[in-house]
Amino acid sequence: MNTTSSITLTARLTSSAADNRRGVLRLHPEVLDALGLSSLDAVRITGTTDTVALAASTRVGESTSAVLVDDITLRNAGATEGSELLVTPERVRTARSITVSGSRMASASISPETLRLALTGKVLLAGDTVSLLPQDLVGGAAGAAGAVRGRLSASFGSTWTNELVTITETDPAGAVAVHPGTLVGWKRTTGAPAKPEAASAAPSASERRAPARSAEEPAAPPPDAGGQRVLPSSDLVSGRQTAARLDEWLRLSFRQPELLERLGTTARLGVLLSGPSGVGKATMVRSVAASVDAALVELSGPSVAALEAATAAERVHGAVRRARAAASRDGGCVLLVTDVEELFPATDPPPLSTVALDALRSATAERGLALVLTSASPQEVAPGVREPGLADRELTIGPPDVPTRTELLRVLLGQTPLHREVEVGRLAERTPGFVAADLEALCGEAAVQAALRHRAEHGADEPRVGVEDFERALSSVRPISMSTTDTLRTGDLTLDDVGDMTEVKQALNETVLWPLSYPDSFARLGVRPSRGVLLHGPPGCGKTFLVRALAGSGELNAIAVKGAELLDKMVGESERAVRELFARAAEAAPTLVFLDEIDALAPVRGQSANSGVTDRVVAALLTELDGVEPLRDVVVIGATNRPELVDPALLRPGRLERSIGVPPPDAEARAEILRSASRNTPLASDVDPDALAESLEGYSAADCSALIREAALSALRESMDATEVSTAHVEAARARVRPSLSAEQLAAFDAYERGR
Repeated sequence: MNTTSSITLTARLTSSAADNRRGVLRLHPEVLDALGLSSLDAVRITGTTDTVALAASTRVGESTSAVLVDDITLRNAGATEGSELLVTPERVRTARSITVSGSRMASASISPETLRLALTGKVLLAGDTVSLLPQDLVGGAAGAAGAVRGRLSASFGSTWTNELVTITETDPAGAVAVHPGTLVGWKRTTGAPAKPEAASAAPSASERRAPARSAEEPAAPPPDAGGQRVLPSSDLVSGRQTAARLDEWLRLSFRQPELLERLGTTARLGVLLSGPSGVGKATMVRSVAASVDAALVELSGPSVAALEAATAAERVHGAVRRARAAASRDGGCVLLVTDVEELFPATDPPPLSTVALDALRSATAERGLALVLTSASPQEVAPGVREPGLADRELTIGPPDVPTRTELLRVLLGQTPLHREVEVGRLAERTPGFVAADLEALCGEAAVQAALRHRAEHGADEPRVGVEDFERALSSVRPISMSTTDTLRTGDLTLDDVGDMTEVKQALNETVLWPLSYPDSFARLGVRPSRGVLLHGPPGCGKTFLVRALAGSGELNAIAVKGAELLDKMVGESERAVRELFARAAEAAPTLVFLDEIDALAPVRGQSANSGVTDRVVAALLTELDGVEPLRDVVVIGATNRPELVDPALLRPGRLERSIGVPPPDAEARAEILRSASRNTPLASDVDPDALAESLEGYSAADCSALIREAALSALRESMDATEVSTAHVEAARARVRPSLSAEQLAAFDAYERGR
């Protein structure tokens, strides 16, 4: 094969989530062949300066004259999108030692060992700026990526993904790679801390417009900290209407303040932008600021809140000074404060709050300076933030629906080679509650799974991401809104796997799945969907199993809550737990909220001896179920074996208005349960499930499953080489597994059903 030593290509920014900020560039397969490169070989990239990266292939349909790179690699090469880059194969040596510089917070909180793990799998050159995002496309780094992410999050906090560091020295010189024996350390500094080299290596456009900082002013991240790419506002997918509204406000405030003053108001603008974590609030603000040609100064609420009061106050004042200077020079500046609930919490506000609020209030008084605060939990933001003169306007970005998720996935997978059977629309339907950050993580994990599979197959074909890779990714990537919630694991279970119970399954379908699947039909006939369902029946009859199957059939996010888990003796804590539960459910909609043992959570009011805790919880549940803010795509299912103990107010129309009885299994149902339980247990020819079921009067579904399990253990007690379960083993098991359904329980169930 004829090869060439180098080739000149046109730089294009990659939109691949798997490649972004990981030091990977994409070349056409013919270009890789021409350079004599294999996938993930190292190359040197030359613009106005040199850098190194890992080379991988693009789709065959991509242009042979283009190279796809991320924005950090492009900065390291001293180039911009559309520039000509010289790409040359590079020989990489193993690093004996590497010295790294970064922000004061990063060097103080991230250990050298964690830093080494984060850099493993990347090719590095002295002077390069690199992200801490682990390289999960290369060898052993793929398996360790999850552990590295956990260590970085635990030591640095949730903003570690935005942190950049600079490679200051390598031994040997030249392009190197980190391996387990490499010594990695932070660069020691003397005297006053210098500005982080990672932040100053390649300033953004808005940072280049900012004034020089005084020597005594503390270092702060640049406006585009973390190398965030500013999307054109036309490329925004989530929150387009919100972005258009913010765009209008900024243009009026910056370009036509006199018009506002003639109409009797001021050009002052302060906005609280709320929305689920990861939905793209900060990305939207950056894009809109760029579209109105305004400078941007960004301040991270959690990072400032973690500092000592004096240092934090100076950080806020420094951001305000930079924003004022940029506004007076460029005619407009947006001061963006992210995750403001960490800086100004509603409860126990830190001493910094008053000083910081005064500084931000003075900033909004400046002509040409707008304040935008973002929050994923607006109810946890201090009331003072919403006072007139501060953030007195509010905007919201909602979680993406199926069409929006489809469009987001098309953007995220635009540069990803996919198998033909991958349907983006179907994948969007499988990801309820996923926001932009969740979908990006899903695509990245699917790419990792594809890389691992390709490596295991010894690279027989061109690597592509297939349906099986997304299936594995879906099993490990959860929506951010569900990360702190106990979910109900459904596996591949659906209502079709539930034997018998025809009437119960039909009732659940009508009440839960139909409103979510056919909303237009309900609206056309003026039918208001049910808020919830009460499942009642004797213990062990399959209530939880039914809920799992229902969630699997509807592909819903399912939150499971034991009744007693929401009870707290501290005044107000139980009510807060109920509010947070429904807030998480709304963010992850469509969601099924399963309240198991609801009789312990919401008993009849006025009869408890626990200082009124359960009475207040019942009141909170009633408020959430039919309060001022209606639930959308959230269905509540309560389960109990003592329905008479549940507060009647919960069971009226508009709440848990439909009561569905789950009866004890009859002989036919018990036979189906026995067959299902023995699917993987070989039964001898003398074991007749139908005859056995007839003799198991009083056995619940759980009892039948336990009987088969105990029979198999009896066979193993006789011989560890046993190959089947006989009638003798079943009879021995019956002596140990007794029926759990008493005559009193069956009578109580029948009486409640007759009385409804």
